[in-house]
Amino acid sequence: MTAHPHHSDQQPPPPATSRRTFVAASAAAGAAALTGVSLAASGPARAATGSGRTAAARTGSACTTVPNRYDEPFEVCDDELFVFMANYKPFENPGFFDTVIGNALRAAFPGLKVKAVAWDEPVRYEDLEAAGVVPDIVIEDPRRRIDRDLEPRGWLRDLTDEIRSAGIDLGSLNPAAVEQIRARSDGGLYGVPLFVDEFVLLHNKKIFDMKGVRPPSNGITYDEAFRLAKKLTFERDLVAYKGYLQHPDHYLEFNQLGLYPFVPGTSENPAPEDLRFDITSAGWQRLGANMERFLLHPHNIFTSVDDYLAKGSVAMAVDSLWKLNAYALSPLYLREGDAEKWTELAKGVELGVTSVPVLGRGDGAVYQPNTMAAFLPPQSKKKAQALQVLKWLVSQEAQVELARHGMKPALRSRAVESAFGAAIPELKGIDTSGVFWGDNAVVTGYENTEYWDLPLYMVFRQHVLQDGLRVSSALEVTERTDIPAYITSQVEAGFDW
Repeated sequence: MTAHPHHSDQQPPPPATSRRTFVAASAAAGAAALTGVSLAASGPARAATGSGRTAAARTGSACTTVPNRYDEPFEVCDDELFVFMANYKPFENPGFFDTVIGNALRAAFPGLKVKAVAWDEPVRYEDLEAAGVVPDIVIEDPRRRIDRDLEPRGWLRDLTDEIRSAGIDLGSLNPAAVEQIRARSDGGLYGVPLFVDEFVLLHNKKIFDMKGVRPPSNGITYDEAFRLAKKLTFERDLVAYKGYLQHPDHYLEFNQLGLYPFVPGTSENPAPEDLRFDITSAGWQRLGANMERFLLHPHNIFTSVDDYLAKGSVAMAVDSLWKLNAYALSPLYLREGDAEKWTELAKGVELGVTSVPVLGRGDGAVYQPNTMAAFLPPQSKKKAQALQVLKWLVSQEAQVELARHGMKPALRSRAVESAFGAAIPELKGIDTSGVFWGDNAVVTGYENTEYWDLPLYMVFRQHVLQDGLRVSSALEVTERTDIPAYITSQVEAGFDW
């Protein structure tokens, strides 16, 4: 399988030799709608030779060549609004951006030329930085990448006043997504949420039918899910069926109690040696004990949530929303070359989906939002245009378009919910109400902290599953030993998230 979950904090970036196949470039006839300046229509990314500034003969605009590891021609021109996207896998699929939002964007701004490119297609952050090119809009994961990629490059500015002056209503957007960005914004607000790659509970109805068990419904509790997992972990005809898989790293990182692993100090930018952590208090212990029973249940061995499709012998698996669309075999979400293989694998699955389990009866909190947000770098020479595009991106018109194509928008409205999946015929007949069930948990206690990647994967994948520690001990070892050692190693390596 070539699909992967949204990258975990602890997973390394793809190796330098990786190659993806999609460069999304959208364009129209000019910039009159925003700037009053008429521009000629643009096509795909123009070929570039050499390096540095070049002149585009067709338009007379100045262009900057961006060398890259693949030696592919790539340049960004002054008459284009440059949108750079990273860390949402479907953006790498040919035509995805144009289909889900680019075409609608062109219609909304008929005079605006847009070049929209996904990371490594063929350029990366470091390539842009080396060439002196800064995107006008960056669409990124705020939880991990503000501190890792954007802030070190100076590509962030506090948008609080501009959001207010532009009339962007933050109150209409997913409050947990807004708060997640605020938690990383050093007292301000660096970005605006566009959509949430929600975590959902996928289930295979075929396995439930084999055991005569009713599939889960929205609002299922972890206690109920565990009872189902025990019934659905069995062996038949030399096939081992697993009842339940959930990535333990994501479970802790997006925890449904909104717990933050850092202890607030006296500064928004504390020195590394002043960082303090808490993953051993009562809430963390509750989270740990809840997950431990699933991981240690006999024969329900954690491998990968990808096994839901890859093996067809997993009854329930928590995974991200884009996987639902891919597993339903929407061509929009399938990577090149996967369609034939996935169509064959899907024969072993009757796809169902609900909300992720909640911690207790009456609870309504699902995972903290797996947010994708828009950022407007201060170096952009098109700040006004970028702000107007951002305002449109969170409008009902644009957010309904995202919903139609199987994405969970940041905007909360009945129109958005009712439009979900309308442009994905493969979802017809699948109850997708679980995508909007409940509320994303809101992170708390982040004030006066500095976010660093933390090795929370050590808790379960190392100390519980490999070392055999009880989860209470695993949390303590990780807090006392693993996290401080990791911070020290990052400082010694020259990083300052």
